[in-house]
Amino acid sequence: MNVVLWIVQAVLAAMFAMAGVTKSTRPKDELTEQLPWVADFSQGTVRFIGVVEFAAALGLILPGATGIAPVLTPLTATGLVVVMVLAAMTHARRKEPGAIAFNAVLLILAALVAWGRFGPYSF
Repeated sequence: MNVVLWIVQAVLAAMFAMAGVTKSTRPKDELTEQLPWVADFSQGTVRFIGVVEFAAALGLILPGATGIAPVLTPLTATGLVVVMVLAAMTHARRKEPGAIAFNAVLLILAALVAWGRFGPYSF
């Protein structure tokens, strides 16, 4: 199960790192074409979301890989669960069921990591 958790952590980290870099470096106008929800938020808020996602990507991998403060990995995964709930709420308000389903999958994967790393498969 430890290997499965590492794989899930790596996949989540890669996805959130790419999303975070994209949201934190591109202008809002460019993002609106691919991510219509950004029209509802300011450029600063979108950049903040991107920075949070990139930090989460680091938090999923670095603490466990270095052995420094490994409790940060399940805390990061728990934070991603909260972020995915908020994202799903935004997509629900915008009536975007496909995006809600995607958020639900990410939420489940993050919850699996949080459960595994807080519980029986901690570092």
